[in-house]
Amino acid sequence: MSWIAEIDEAEAGGRLAEIYGELIEKRGKVANILKVHSLNPEAMSDHTSLYMTLMFGKSGLSRAERESIAVVVSATNECPYCVNHHAHALSRYIKDDTLNMLIEADGLEALEPRLSNIVRHAEKLTSAPGAMTESDLGELRAVGLEDKDILDITLIVAYFNFVNRIALGLGVDYSEDEVAGYRNDS
Repeated sequence: MSWIAEIDEAEAGGRLAEIYGELIEKRGKVANILKVHSLNPEAMSDHTSLYMTLMFGKSGLSRAERESIAVVVSATNECPYCVNHHAHALSRYIKDDTLNMLIEADGLEALEPRLSNIVRHAEKLTSAPGAMTESDLGELRAVGLEDKDILDITLIVAYFNFVNRIALGLGVDYSEDEVAGYRNDS
């Protein structure tokens, strides 16, 4: 549910019905963050494609690292929809203490060095993008990240800043049922 009109799966026709069908086949259901695009099906399709590439495509980043970026960016932006969705996914990979540190952005230095550098970079790029310098990339390279990994980090940070603004700007809501039970979460 959101603050704008949405077309439910049962009411969808044409291209929107196709996209909904594809989402249900691949993911098991349609997330509210995608349903809010129902008035613009091609944007929904493009959004889904970008998400699947960034979060599930070939990368030097682990799924845990990608979900950690999602949680930190979303927590920095105070986006409960995305924090809850991605904290749920991340809980499959890490312990609760680490998850709490990421959500609160408190004690990130206590994380193992690679993850700490990744999420501190994500937080800075989200909260102070104009303060980024080339030396910030040196900190990522120092923990073994290659340029393709750094590109992937940057794309994931940018994606979650984008999607947080959709969720916050359109009042996209979530429930426990909506957060859990997606296919391809691992």
